[in-house]
Amino acid sequence: CTDDLVTCRRLLDAGCEVLMPWGAPIGSGQGLINPFALRTLRERLPGVPLIVDAGIGAPSHAAQAMELGFDGVLLNSAVAQAGDPIRMAAAFGQAIAAGRLGFEAGVMARQDMAVASTPVGGRPFLIA
Repeated sequence: CTDDLVTCRRLLDAGCEVLMPWGAPIGSGQGLINPFALRTLRERLPGVPLIVDAGIGAPSHAAQAMELGFDGVLLNSAVAQAGDPIRMAAAFGQAIAAGRLGFEAGVMARQDMAVASTPVGGRPFLIA
């Protein structure tokens, strides 16, 4: 389906139980071309299973989808067209697991500017 929230809500109203928005055109391998829309779907539809259905071309794309909180990715071309499909499938498995673990651990919020991460008070470093 699409990454359009209104269309996705209509699909749910029609009885769909799982939504499968595309990351990019099918078979393109472009990855997630509109992560903002996909993130919005996850935020607005928290209880709906979401699976990225098309456009995944590299393990990093799958990890990104999982970091956004998606429940899975559908793969075909990225594995089938790889030089070594067995190793590529293994790479995707690890990337998916890492992305999900990152989501569950809580990816840090993005900032518009630099934010100091060292404490500004007390002793930030142990001096022995």
